[in-house]
Amino acid sequence: MSYTQKIINRYMEKLSNEDTWIAIGESLFKIILIILVAGLAIRIGKSIIRKFFLVRAKSPLRISERREATLLKLLENVLTYAVFFIAFIMVLEAMTFDVKALLAGAGIVGLAVGFGAQSLVKDVITGFFIILEDQFSVGDYVRINHFEGTVEEIGLRTTKIKSYTGELNIIPNGNIVEVTNFSIHNSVAVVDVSIAYEGDMEKAERVIRDLLERLPEKYEDLVSTPELLGVQNLGPSEIVYRITAETTPMRHFFIARAIRKEIKMCLDEHGIEIPYPRLVMYNRQEEKGSMQKG
Repeated sequence: MSYTQKIINRYMEKLSNEDTWIAIGESLFKIILIILVAGLAIRIGKSIIRKFFLVRAKSPLRISERREATLLKLLENVLTYAVFFIAFIMVLEAMTFDVKALLAGAGIVGLAVGFGAQSLVKDVITGFFIILEDQFSVGDYVRINHFEGTVEEIGLRTTKIKSYTGELNIIPNGNIVEVTNFSIHNSVAVVDVSIAYEGDMEKAERVIRDLLERLPEKYEDLVSTPELLGVQNLGPSEIVYRITAETTPMRHFFIARAIRKEIKMCLDEHGIEIPYPRLVMYNRQEEKGSMQKG
């Protein structure tokens, strides 16, 4: 009998053994049970974390909503990774692997891989300091390197930014060099309004100032009354006035559009003309005809 035939016969004996199938069934049952318990643990853990932050939101010592949202996402991710790792180890044990020897070997391999995974370590350390220093949080509108958008998620390794056109940009934390956060301080809306040279400047200024005084009652995003700074520029056919308005973070685009609309409607009501390009055409044939008659 050949060596190959002996091996085949040995495995056939094992497969025909009732104890082998019982052991396989027990292992499969344990694996399924571990996966179900892990999923349940993650769901219950996330629920507890959310309830903790919900209770903390009612506390007088609560932190900012931005930071709460960031920590909530981070804790949920850490919980998921920890439970999955423990479940993976338990699955290996259920499959009769020597987990202790595997972990010891993984430690040595991990030490060797660590020297080659400097970028990963850099990402994790940078992500830790981003969260610790509260450089930006989930929901903030930021510009990171050449990416700009709303922060969807901050992890220890990557940061996800959703642009206004819908793209999701995933940036390794180690590549974050410069950050511009637009959501911390109030924004300023800048609006330029043109008035024709033939118009009454004093009347236009008075009408615009009266309108600006009424706007804070209409728009909650205005922090203070918009200010008419005066003449910004003398154009070819118009006088340009500049208006500034302090708004809540990232609402300056909306307020600027609203102010332009309000000013246009107000100037029309008071008969103040907003200049527009004019084109004057001369007929050379008519001009020659008039010269001949003269």
